[in-house]
Amino acid sequence: MQKVLVIQTAFIGDAVLATGIIEKLHQHFPESKIDYLIRKGNESLFTAHPFLHKILIWDKKKNKYLHLFQLLNSIRKNKYDLVINVQRFAATGFLTAFSGAKQKIGFDKNPFSFLFTKKIEHVFSNENPPLHEIERNHLLIKSFTDSVAAKPKLYPTENDFSAVLKFKKGKYICVAPASVWFTKQFPANKWISFIHDTPDNVFVYLLSAPNDFELCEEIKSQCSHLNIINLAGNLSFLQSAALMKDAMMNFVNDSAPMHFASAVNAPVTAVYCSTLPSFGYGPLSDKSFIVEVKEKLECRPCGLHGKKECPLHHFDCANKITNEQLLLSMQNGQ
Repeated sequence: MQKVLVIQTAFIGDAVLATGIIEKLHQHFPESKIDYLIRKGNESLFTAHPFLHKILIWDKKKNKYLHLFQLLNSIRKNKYDLVINVQRFAATGFLTAFSGAKQKIGFDKNPFSFLFTKKIEHVFSNENPPLHEIERNHLLIKSFTDSVAAKPKLYPTENDFSAVLKFKKGKYICVAPASVWFTKQFPANKWISFIHDTPDNVFVYLLSAPNDFELCEEIKSQCSHLNIINLAGNLSFLQSAALMKDAMMNFVNDSAPMHFASAVNAPVTAVYCSTLPSFGYGPLSDKSFIVEVKEKLECRPCGLHGKKECPLHHFDCANKITNEQLLLSMQNGQ
């Protein structure tokens, strides 16, 4: 097996989780050239990845389908021995099916799976027992590696660690308060209340993308905490991961920063609102904690993914989480 392509063009958290496949392939086939196809915007996470030969990028926002056919041409020219498609959607199934690769592996729910050389049953996780996404992805390569799924991994560079060194002068926590979906996002007033209760000698760094700067600024402006700094938009993805790695604790939603923490084995507390850890996307760090409402809510979960608003307009799955729950995970993480 000389040339391999792994395809995961979904959102950034999914792209991070799929690196477990890259880790496992490198363990078993260290001489192989592994390429990774991702969506435009996620490439900065993988430019210095030591096990990747080439990054292929699909721009989904500009000339989406023209780029798709250009990608297919590039893929066919590369003459891959193996293409592994982690996704279940038609576009990447099309790339896989017509890649010209000797082996084409993907999930059976992909519309083009009838043209794959091997298709794997995709089973969504439930509580009996929960199957993590990295275990689900690993099923694609289990037959020619081993039975143990590899954890995702990111590789911040020396420059990334140097860029955040000035923030590591004392004890600190990182808080990533944003999420694309409203019902996955712990409310700003709840983050503010929690930060009020953290010790003043602990620095609080707010991490997020540039478009979440105002949310982080709102949280900062309403906190009496002496040492709170808004870093939203000021750090790259890998610099954020480098900062998270040495934090006392990283507080995140069920969103991409949780997977950043897992991928550098940083201590993490994941706050779950409308979604459930049993869906299979929970934290994987050695020091991992999950905080969710203690009360059994009949309306939770309200769906497999987040929603733009609480369907019942009370958002109890978030509002009934207490500061004590978050603080306890910080204490237990020491």
